[in-house]
Amino acid sequence: MYRASAKDGIAWVTGASGGIGRAVARELAERGYVVATTARRADELDRLAAEEPRILSYPGDVTDRAQMARLVAEIEAAHGPIALAFLNAGVYFPAERKGFSAEVAWRTLEVNLGGTINGLDPLIGVMKARGKGQIAINCSLAGYSGIPGSAAYGASKAALIYLAEALKLTYDRVGLTFQVVSPGFVATDMTAHADFEMPFLMSAGQAATLVCDGFERGGFEITFPRRLAYAVQLASILPYPLRFYIMRRITSFHQQE
Repeated sequence: MYRASAKDGIAWVTGASGGIGRAVARELAERGYVVATTARRADELDRLAAEEPRILSYPGDVTDRAQMARLVAEIEAAHGPIALAFLNAGVYFPAERKGFSAEVAWRTLEVNLGGTINGLDPLIGVMKARGKGQIAINCSLAGYSGIPGSAAYGASKAALIYLAEALKLTYDRVGLTFQVVSPGFVATDMTAHADFEMPFLMSAGQAATLVCDGFERGGFEITFPRRLAYAVQLASILPYPLRFYIMRRITSFHQQE
């Protein structure tokens, strides 16, 4: 398994204007990488770049396929090969907790799944041509089993896990490394709205350290915290009656009536 290093090229992080993405960009810069960052909030990226000279601002919307292809080309033309990419951009809409909505579901899938696909397409092209590259996709423990109040979000993350598995099997032999990052609850703007208990909640900085350690260590899955991850993953392989019982016990959500 190829594992990128700063001497191989630069890193690219999407969804870097806040939360895990911003913290990972900082952590990678501290570990010696030049980091190109992408998000829609250009002002936040510019502020981040002003604070850390190794971080570069490349604003963009991951749902724009053509723009993502242009960004990858622009980044590589200006700064060299992208050796490591963390496709992190994602959304969760609290409206999901009020009941199912096609509009909310499609908006979630467009960013979480579609935005990742739009980044993968140009990345795989340039990395395959070089015969090496490392791509990590930010998934979630929510992608392993159904969680009430999280139908669209969980579905998007489940699709990303499957996508990463298939890409790993497809491109292993040509030097491309694929990883999934499956965190539990992390204190970000996305979780700030939560009105339920979040077990083993950690800071974005703590999460970033674990994520970057996983980039360096290798292996397909980077997941944390372990106790929550083991419970969710165990539940996902059990018969449905037992799985539903366990998931109700380890989540604080309540299904809508």
